[in-house]
Amino acid sequence: MQVLDLNIKGHIRTPSYIRGKSGTVIQFCGFFLNPEDLSVGITGGPVYPLYRVSFAMEHLWSNYDRSENDELCIEVYDHWLDTSNT
Repeated sequence: MQVLDLNIKGHIRTPSYIRGKSGTVIQFCGFFLNPEDLSVGITGGPVYPLYRVSFAMEHLWSNYDRSENDELCIEVYDHWLDTSNT
């Protein structure tokens, strides 16, 4: 699944180094309020699915020279994932 690059300013739980990258959803974590809203005091509103996504380290950093089996697991909200091909 590919992480979108939404070009949002402010508090973002989606690091720039995974935006536009493809990973594999390995776990559904539950439903939570949007941390981008919470950071500016919006404490109500819809909840969003949160997933744990695994990325091959060599796909995140072009100069990664360690084991090809190394991976990074990170939690990503549904609204940051391109679900059009799933």
